[in-house]
Amino acid sequence: MLRKFFFLFLAVPVIGFAQIDSTNNQPAEEDFSQYDSYNLVDKAAKKYCTSKVFDLSPSKLISIGYDFQGGYDLTTDTLFNSNSNQYETQNAPGFSNIQFSHGLRLALNIPVISNNAIIVQLGANYAEQRYQINDLKKGIAPNDLITTLKDNGLRTTGLNTTIFKPFNEKHFLLFQASADLNGDYGFNSINLKYLRTSAAAIWGWKKGDRKMIGVGFSRTYRVGEMNYIPVLLLNYTAPNRKNGCEILFPARAHYRRTFSARSLALFGYELEGQSYRLGSRNTSAALQDLELRRGELRIRAVYERSISSFLWLSAQAGFRYNYSFDADRLPNGKEFFRGFFGDQAYAMQNTLGNTFYCMVGINLVSP
Repeated sequence: MLRKFFFLFLAVPVIGFAQIDSTNNQPAEEDFSQYDSYNLVDKAAKKYCTSKVFDLSPSKLISIGYDFQGGYDLTTDTLFNSNSNQYETQNAPGFSNIQFSHGLRLALNIPVISNNAIIVQLGANYAEQRYQINDLKKGIAPNDLITTLKDNGLRTTGLNTTIFKPFNEKHFLLFQASADLNGDYGFNSINLKYLRTSAAAIWGWKKGDRKMIGVGFSRTYRVGEMNYIPVLLLNYTAPNRKNGCEILFPARAHYRRTFSARSLALFGYELEGQSYRLGSRNTSAALQDLELRRGELRIRAVYERSISSFLWLSAQAGFRYNYSFDADRLPNGKEFFRGFFGDQAYAMQNTLGNTFYCMVGINLVSP
């Protein structure tokens, strides 16, 4: 545009002397107002911070994984029905030895808008947990909860979005939202009225290419039941480019060790959990309107390595600690807030043993 303006400026005298007014034989004046809409390009373009930090673990576009947990015990309490104000006699306390549990995990995260001013990502996920259960233990038969875990397992199917909106070179807003269908359902018994939604919003500061921090608030089911909690974001890489951390507290926190551009390790923990609707494929009336509040803490070591261009292998192992495996009765599917200090009684209080676990996966990562 500047070059065009320059040549146009050179042409002005030629045009001016060529156009002669026929009435007074004086040169016509140039109307410079016609160039008011032109802008010079030497004005500095606005700059935005990025969502990246040096040596951060790669963002996964497509993930396929397999999760395995070793053996542990499950003890179930007598189920109390608050509607009838009595215990379900057919659901006496149960005890079962779970030989192992396992399941497939799939995740898809695709950027649909990606430019300097905003990044919008849409995703889908599927996870299942199947239980290999020894029916009889200590002379106590399994009850309906143990039966549905053995026959149907638990699964999650969901959609999610992540939006990164920078405002300038230092400040940004990070927003995440998800809708998940959790339960013992089959794909022919899906009921969308049992969707559970989560969301988080974080206001952040980019402190250069090695550090970004943020604070925010979240509505989450990570510990099994609905809760509202503050969150802290910290992604940091040390000057030596070998050490760092990736933290979204309290959901997860990891120390990162970078070996090369193609391999790294993470050491830390992650909270996992959802609220699972029961009774979808079980004729037992006792399980109707029952939600299993499953939450767990995974203390783990993760190793990730590039095996071919943007194809990465991920392997993790650690200890799975049970945080919650109790159940609430939700008439008509209406959720309620208990939080950390609520005194609402559970319909069924259960004890789930702790165990070691491992998970392997193949991931297609972003450039």
